[in-house]
Amino acid sequence: MDQSTINLALSAALAVAGWFGRQLWEAVQKLKEDLHRIEADLPKSYVLKDDMDKRMDHIEDMFKRIYDKLDAKQDK
Repeated sequence: MDQSTINLALSAALAVAGWFGRQLWEAVQKLKEDLHRIEADLPKSYVLKDDMDKRMDHIEDMFKRIYDKLDAKQDK
């Protein structure tokens, strides 16, 4: 094999590797943008666990008071 054939094969291999690397880089950048967008939108779409716990405690307290009133009413 002469040197020009080796150079051509090596150039083709490096071109394919460069294209593949660029595709990977662009995919990672797009994933970073998507993740940032999700992080920004997440508080708008979902409630925090602490907030949900507080609301559930309030609802459970209301139910307890209702059950207590029903029990008191039943005794009469």
